[in-house]
Amino acid sequence: MQWEIKWYQFVKKSMPRHFFTRFNDNGKTPKEVFTETHKDLVKEGKEWLTKTSESCSVVAALIATVAFATSATVPGGVDQESGKPIFENEPVFNIFSISSLVALCFSVTALVFFLTILTSRYQEKDFVKDLPRKLLLGLTTLFTSIAAILISFCSGHSFMLKDEMRSAAYPIYAATCLPMTFFALAQLPLYFDLIWAIFKKVPQRSYKVISD
Repeated sequence: MQWEIKWYQFVKKSMPRHFFTRFNDNGKTPKEVFTETHKDLVKEGKEWLTKTSESCSVVAALIATVAFATSATVPGGVDQESGKPIFENEPVFNIFSISSLVALCFSVTALVFFLTILTSRYQEKDFVKDLPRKLLLGLTTLFTSIAAILISFCSGHSFMLKDEMRSAAYPIYAATCLPMTFFALAQLPLYFDLIWAIFKKVPQRSYKVISD
């Protein structure tokens, strides 16, 4: 639908202005004909965006819930006298703290983007830039939150292992990240299609229209 609207706008700019105020044999303007012939495409786009946003919203909400619980939990507890985390001097603790915060912020941001898509009016003009940009930003923040929550889990779990066992756990951590990697790779075509469709412009005319 996005490309259909872009081509419509391209044709509109390529023709004299008075052409688009005329009526055809059925008494309809070009805009009315375009709207009528593309109503099924708008409906299909609405259904696809709704299903995609609903699924991604559930994932973002789950990540936000886990990230909130994780960010509010201090591994190893705190020192009773100073009130500071016991592992605050550990490099892994900084990774855990930052990744859990990133997961929380980006998952909430992704949830907001998908909710704005669900509450959209799905008009024709929304398919040009508004909805694709929201979907692109929503997927970007969702993927970032998934990666951050996995890093948070791996770094937090490493506190439970002895030093000699940590190196043996790295392959398991890598295997844990494989499903997210496969999911991200499966979504890459859609991701690149969105980027290409948003920033790609239709071929511009090489001549100047002279209106009477």
